[in-house]
Amino acid sequence: MARLIFVTHPEVAVDPDVPVTQWALSQRGIARAQAFARSEVLRDVAHIWSSAERKAQDTAAILSSALGVDVQTDPKLGENDRSATGFLPPDHFETAADAFFAQPDQSFEGWETARAAQARIVLAVTTLCKTQGPGDILIVSHGAVGTLLYCHLSGTRIDRMHDQPHQGHYWIADRSTFAPLHAWQSIG
Repeated sequence: MARLIFVTHPEVAVDPDVPVTQWALSQRGIARAQAFARSEVLRDVAHIWSSAERKAQDTAAILSSALGVDVQTDPKLGENDRSATGFLPPDHFETAADAFFAQPDQSFEGWETARAAQARIVLAVTTLCKTQGPGDILIVSHGAVGTLLYCHLSGTRIDRMHDQPHQGHYWIADRSTFAPLHAWQSIG
């Protein structure tokens, strides 16, 4: 059975003066990505696709190097668009994320809605799965859109209770049926 493996970037170097889309992995994030690159979970990966955001690109490059599989980029795999607010301090961000998931058809202060982000990520990932050759597809992306995709594929309503506990997690689905095989698990 070919699989869809959806992984989120691990920890980043937060810098309020740098656009969120340009944040790099922290040293801890790099170490976790390197450890995951050696995981048996990735043994059959034939395709790697990444968001265009730097933290996802950094993660994908580490995995690509270890697996010997080239990375392809699709901007539609990006995180929900939060550019309207830019950097938010952690406590304000958590409040915003709660609102994002709780009211999926309403924009939080100009953010892309959860429903729109879900439609975008579902279309991007299902299209990739249908158009790529055989083998496992690894998608390197972000937590909110990964949760929105998981909710859609598992037939559950959009709810933050399905979100990853922190950065650097993955879930797997059957590539042909899109049925999730398990919820978020830590990359290590």
